Amino acid sequence: MPDIALRFHKDALVLSSPAADGLRRLGVDPAQDGDFTLLFEPEIYEELYRLETAAEPQCLTAPTAYLTPIRLAQASMEQSAQELAVTALRLVQNYRPQHTLVELIPCGLPLDTSSAASLKETRSQYQRFAQLFAQETFDGYLLRGFTSLADLRCALEALREADERPVLASVAVDAEGNLLGSSYHKESLEEACELMSAGAAVVGFETAAAQDQACALARRARQATDKPLLVSLEVAKRDGRQGGPTPENPYYCADMMVATADALWTYGVQFYRAEGDVTPAYTGALVAATMGRDVCAHPAM
Repeated sequence: MPDIALRFHKDALVLSSPAADGLRRLGVDPAQDGDFTLLFEPEIYEELYRLETAAEPQCLTAPTAYLTPIRLAQASMEQSAQELAVTALRLVQNYRPQHTLVELIPCGLPLDTSSAASLKETRSQYQRFAQLFAQETFDGYLLRGFTSLADLRCALEALREADERPVLASVAVDAEGNLLGSSYHKESLEEACELMSAGAAVVGFETAAAQDQACALARRARQATDKPLLVSLEVAKRDGRQGGPTPENPYYCADMMVATADALWTYGVQFYRAEGDVTPAYTGALVAATMGRDVCAHPAM
């Protein structure tokens, strides 16, 4: 399997959409039933990945997002952790992707940053997650959906201690560039980029913002870091009656992502992903928009 690090700062790459999004389209709750489905109804995942692979993304993300101990316990699947990890990787690798990424979302534990015990337990969640994959072959980790810098720091520290493989990290932000978990003290995209630059190989963000705002965020991220950039575009719930883009859902159809991906490329974005209420057509649109492109040598500022 090629080393993804050899492609950093080079050609544009598209990641497959989260398997959890595909499960939701089918009426399956990924948090409660996703892992059970993976073990006992794998054909559901196989069909999701068959369709996603047809869109030809260069990177397939394994359905591992919910394999932290606390989430497995909530789904009563903690005894199957290792089997789930191996099954998830084999499932994806059967499609012979150019690159395989192990996906991880926030573990969901309440985190008290003033408590050493709380921080230790949160780091332990991510360390135990990484241990499931210690003997497996894949290209790197994808951290996504993080809305707290403290939680993200725990995950980055844990993975860095457990594994030398590259980490692609991403935070969820609003159109103003504030992390979605920010409340009393707003945490900014720039603060997140600084943290991710110290602990990750690729720095990114997820946004539901329309093209102009997404590009403004990419510009800010590019100014805050010299690491490769990842942008995930979030699709709100689609409505067949929607005839055009709206502020609430600018990506109401897959074609709307083409122009945005084209614009993001001029800001030096290398990695692209579609999330939310998406179909494989969204991944295909991103592939079509970025195929054959190298990252700009002098991105717009």
